[in-house]
Amino acid sequence: MEEKLNAVVEALLKSFRGGGRLLLCGNGGSAADCAHIAGEFIKGFMKKRPLGEKLIQDIGEPWAKGLQMGLPAIDLTCHSALIAAAANDIDGASVYAQQVLAFGRPGDVIIGISTSGNAENVCRALIVGNALGLVTVGLTGRSGGRMKPLCQHLLNVDAEETYKVQELHLPLYHRLCARVEEALFQE
Repeated sequence: MEEKLNAVVEALLKSFRGGGRLLLCGNGGSAADCAHIAGEFIKGFMKKRPLGEKLIQDIGEPWAKGLQMGLPAIDLTCHSALIAAAANDIDGASVYAQQVLAFGRPGDVIIGISTSGNAENVCRALIVGNALGLVTVGLTGRSGGRMKPLCQHLLNVDAEETYKVQELHLPLYHRLCARVEEALFQE
C-alpha cells in the first residue's frame, strides 16, 4: 500500500504545484469522507499555514492574520442545487460526471470513493476524468470493483464490509493529507 500511496502523494504534489486542483466524489459515508478530505486540504490540517505578511497587508483587515493558506479541493458531493438539477435534467448517475466536465482540467486529480468500487456515479466521474486528462484515483475495498480499471491509482484496502472499508479509508487519507501538507507547507 505504501508504494501506491506514494504515487498518489506525488500526483497531488505535481497537480497542486502546477496550479491544479483536487476533485472528490462518493456516496453516503464516502461522501462524508469527501467533505472531510476537502477540509483537510482547504485549511491547515497538521500544521498552521500562515498567509505571509504581504498578503495580510494586501487584505488589510486584522482578521486576515487568522486565515491559512489552502489547497484547491472541491467536494463534488456538496453542491445540492446542481446535483438536483443534474439528476432531474440529465441523469442521476451523471451528477458527478457533469461536475468533472465543468471543473476538471488536464493535470487535476480526481479521487472517487466507493467501498464496493461499484458506485455508478463515481465510475462515470472517473470515466470523464480519464477523458479530460485528470489523474484518476480510487479508494475502494479489497476488489476495487468496477472502478479498478478506471483508476490510474487504486488505493484498495483489505476489507469488504462497508463499515470496515470506511474505517480503513480514514487513516489512509489522513496520511495522504499529512504528507501533501508537509511537502507543500514546510516551516
